[in-house]
This record gives sequence, structure tokens and C-alpha cells, in this order.
Amino acid sequence: MKVIEITNVDFSLRHFLLPLMRAMRARGHEVVGACAEGPLLADVRAEGFRVIGIPFVRRLSPLEHIRAFKSLVAILRAEKPDLVHAHMPISGFLARIAARVAGVPRTAYTCHGFLFNHASSSLPRRGLSLIMEWAAGRVTDVFLTVSEAEARDARRLRIAPLAEAVRNGRDPAVFHPDPSTRARTRGKLGVATDRAVIIAVSRLVWHKGYPELAAAMRSVPEAELWVVGERLDSDRGVDVAAVLQAAGLGSRLRMLGYRTDVAALLAAADIFTLPSRFEGLPMSVIEAMLTGLPVVATNVRGPAEQVVNEVTGLAVPPGDPAALGSALRRLVREPDLRARMGQAGRRRALEFYDEAKVLSRTLDLLGL
Repeated sequence: MKVIEITNVDFSLRHFLLPLMRAMRARGHEVVGACAEGPLLADVRAEGFRVIGIPFVRRLSPLEHIRAFKSLVAILRAEKPDLVHAHMPISGFLARIAARVAGVPRTAYTCHGFLFNHASSSLPRRGLSLIMEWAAGRVTDVFLTVSEAEARDARRLRIAPLAEAVRNGRDPAVFHPDPSTRARTRGKLGVATDRAVIIAVSRLVWHKGYPELAAAMRSVPEAELWVVGERLDSDRGVDVAAVLQAAGLGSRLRMLGYRTDVAALLAAADIFTLPSRFEGLPMSVIEAMLTGLPVVATNVRGPAEQVVNEVTGLAVPPGDPAALGSALRRLVREPDLRARMGQAGRRRALEFYDEAKVLSRTLDLLGL
């Protein structure tokens, strides 16, 4: 069977879809990727996958969306796939409608978070998002979500009455506690073995909660903060790197940028945090849990399913730097609690977020 995996940008294809594409190929299917061109596609192409560039943009721009739609229709007519599997709100909407126009036999969609649930979206944008999801749902044969909450929403709002949650997953062989890697990584960064390290891994955008994290860290003087990630060219809004650097943390702040050694950095840290205002089901939380780190996250959709409060980590309200600081201080000052929560988190991640299990279920639901 020939499958085209369609998403918005190279970051999504490289970090979210590549394991799925590998699993499809391992089952004997021909797999093609499609997204906006970007430097991270070099990794995907180096594994022998063909990736088609689509002129997607991550903003509300009707003329550019029409251009992307026309490109999709032409590509799908030429490629003649048996299945189109689409991802992300705008690219997912355009890809599903284009698949219907191009006569693709089957269309699937994985929702990584509904925009109408985004706290920062205006009421008109939320309404438009809901209409788009409902319309595209009419031409979707298989509707998947990464979180249970989004699956419930899809069923309740009649977007997709048969929506199924498949979760996200990461490889426990890559993300796991590793004392030797911990020592080596800390040595390279010049960090003492007993220094408490809080780590955040995500794109540098406002809705990931970095302004709150910058404020919270002022009340945790015993720890330093490692920030792993960068701002994509298509990201908009506040420059949160500048917000972090202006927080007065001095040498306690390490801006590490985009890294390919995230597993080693997590193994070298003590606490993971993701104080987001909006999420699907974050991969970074799964990676941290598999590595045996306690997680401090906001109790928004996605993380609220992953983090069991007072068991695998601590849940705090979004947009509350005082609560975030209190939770981080508690874990910094109680190493035994960190260890217990980290062990419980790893057990939970192995049960629910093992990549092999997630991929197998996804492929079965896709009929592959």
C-alpha cells in the first residue's frame, strides 16, 4: 500500500512522524512524506524516505492556503496514494479536502490538539476552527487523536463519532536513566554532581509557559534551568528567549538551543517542567518520564493525562508562576520524593507510552 504522511513543517515530520513512517515501511508499505521544506528533512531523506515539499504556512492566509491546496491536489493526483494520513490543524484540513478532490480511496487524520481549545485563540478563530474540524471530519475515514480528551471532544461535538485515542510514544531504549551519561554530560557542561537541574524541552513560544517559568525560577535559587529548543521560523509572538534572559537568573540559566542529544540532557537533569497553556500530548513529557524524571506540568489537556499529581509529578494551574515556583522548590529540596516520583513516572510511561505499542495500535487502526 502507498501512504502519504502530510504535516505542516519539517520539525513535525522529523520529530513526530518519522517513527511512524519507519513502522509503516517495516510492514512493507511505500511511505512518502509531505510538508513545508526545511533543514530537518535532511535527516528523513537520509533514511531513504522521499519527502515532497508543500507550500504550507502556519498562519491564517487564505491566498497562501489556496496555493497549498492546489499543490496538494496536483501532487495527490500524480502520486495516486492508497491512503493519505494528515496531521496538524491547517495542513490536516487542507490535506483531507484535497484527498477527497483528488479521489484518494482512504483518508485518515491524527489530531494533535484542537485549535478551538487553545486558550489564546479569539472566539471567532475558535469558531472557525470548530467549523473546519467538523467539515473535514465528514471526509475522514479514520479519525485518531493523541489524547483521550481530544477523542472525547471529537465524539461529543460530532466531529468524528468513532474517534480513537492512540496516544504518543517514545523508545525506552533511547530514553532511560543512565548514570554514566549523567556524569559525562554534566562534566561537559561543568555542572557539579549535586547541583539541582531543572530542564525544559520545547519550542520557544509563549504558550509553552516560559514567562511563568522565568518568574518561578527566581524563587528557586538552589537550582539552575536548562532550556532546550529554539523558535521555528514560522513561530510568531513574544520572543520568550529574551524574556528568559531578562529574568535575572544569570549563570543559573543555560539556553542550550536545538539539540540532537536530548536523551543525554534529560539523563543529566533532576526535574522536568512544561508549564504550557495548551498541549496535545507532549512527547517531551513522555521522554522525561521514561528517563525517570519527576514532571512539573500544568493541568491542561494532555499533560493532565500524563502526570498523576503527587505520584509521578506535580500538577499546577496554567499561568500561575507562584504555584509553579512552589512545586519546583519542593522537588529541588526533596531528593527522595524526586526519586520516588521519577520511578513511578517511568513505570507509567512504559505501560502507556512505549513507542512500539503506540505505533502498533496506530498502524492497526489505519488498516496497515
